[in-house]
Amino acid sequence: MGYRLNRRAAFGLGTAVAAGTVLGSTPAFAQEDEEMSPAQPERARARVRRVYEDKSTDAGGTWNAHVSVADGVAVDQGSDEVVEAYSVNKVAVSVAVLDKVDRGLLTLTQQVEVPADIVIKDGDGVIALDRAYPSVFTVGHILSLFLTVSDDTCVRLTGLVCPPAEINEILVAKGFPKTQVIPSSNPKRYWLGKTTPRETHDMLQRLVKGTLLSTASTDHLLNVLRSQAAFTDGIRRVMSSADRSRVATKAGWLNDGRNEAGVMFDKAGKPVLTYALFARGLPEHAADFGGTHPFVDARSEMGPKFLRAVDRISGDSGARALRAQAYQPSNGG
Repeated sequence: MGYRLNRRAAFGLGTAVAAGTVLGSTPAFAQEDEEMSPAQPERARARVRRVYEDKSTDAGGTWNAHVSVADGVAVDQGSDEVVEAYSVNKVAVSVAVLDKVDRGLLTLTQQVEVPADIVIKDGDGVIALDRAYPSVFTVGHILSLFLTVSDDTCVRLTGLVCPPAEINEILVAKGFPKTQVIPSSNPKRYWLGKTTPRETHDMLQRLVKGTLLSTASTDHLLNVLRSQAAFTDGIRRVMSSADRSRVATKAGWLNDGRNEAGVMFDKAGKPVLTYALFARGLPEHAADFGGTHPFVDARSEMGPKFLRAVDRISGDSGARALRAQAYQPSNGG
């Protein structure tokens, strides 16, 4: 509500200035720009908090979230509550796989066979569309499908190279005891499990600050999450391709839950905003896995406003600048 009141106030001032009746006042457009894109981190945090509160309240349901701006907390709503992660935990699993790569136990070029009986035929992704098995994928290709189109068969393929017990051990060792997958009766298969908004947020922060994985593995993971092929139906929906490249994101959806977590970068490539958003409820919308779901729609409104809120502040000066991979559509050839 504060934002809408401020816009009306700014509009009133702008009208008065145009009429020449207000002297020494800041033009309305300048006030509105300062409101939407503050130059001070504390004001940017306040702006992000207002946007989150407005949009999550409008959507309804139950939200758990942790959002930081320039290393200061903007939103902390039930952030230590254990929640269903759904496909957001594909980031955590990828961290475990890449940790094995860093330790020389795997390579991204290592090949994994895809037999017909491992394919999840009614879920998300593209492997189920192949209809030609067995096929072979590299570990690098598996991670790309895992994190962009959220391929569900890749849950099983990652379990072949990093079984669930090992995934959980690696995550605990890295400081994430509540971010865990759930092993199935097959020792190489798992469900994506649970997390807390704070642990997911902190994992992403450590990733972009270079304290979680090697430089090569960090770049590999973030290049996938920042690609144009990564999830675009939530935070990144109403953004230009250039703005989308400033956001690394992963979403998750199942039953009545709709989640998304990621990092926004400043124009120099420094991380400036980290978000972990988990929402559940609204059973009347549980069958809608598209962009019209109220939770997803709320995130699509938060995204560009969050990005604009941090446009005039700098990211973490101690973090390495992480440039997005160049994007140029091709017509073949």
